[in-house]
Amino acid sequence: MFWKRKPKFVTTQITDANFSELVVNSKVPVLLDFYANWCGPCKVIGPIIDELAEEYDGKALVAKVNTETNPALSQHFKIKSIPTIMFIHKGQIVERFQGLVPKPNLEEILDDYISDVVEDEVSKPDSSDNIS
Repeated sequence: MFWKRKPKFVTTQITDANFSELVVNSKVPVLLDFYANWCGPCKVIGPIIDELAEEYDGKALVAKVNTETNPALSQHFKIKSIPTIMFIHKGQIVERFQGLVPKPNLEEILDDYISDVVEDEVSKPDSSDNIS
């Protein structure tokens, strides 16, 4: 029935204030969408980012940055046009795209960085495995 709808997933909003806490200290790959409410192409990619945020919840941080309300982040990353999609992995900007990027391409990139994190965890020796 229509009144038993699943609660809508809310995509994380990154701000000047919470950037360090959520992005810099992230243990998972990060996809940031720099957008503005008035931007036509941003309105096209926005729902795709929302879908990815829900699909990758717990495996990657997919979030949005409103360039109008977060000027410090926009200036720091030298955002000249929107939408700008940025991938951050292990604290480093690894990929950056301006304009519309198809969802399958974004999924492929996220999957590559997620598999890199999983491989790192598998290759780390567990302290319980140490022989003393």
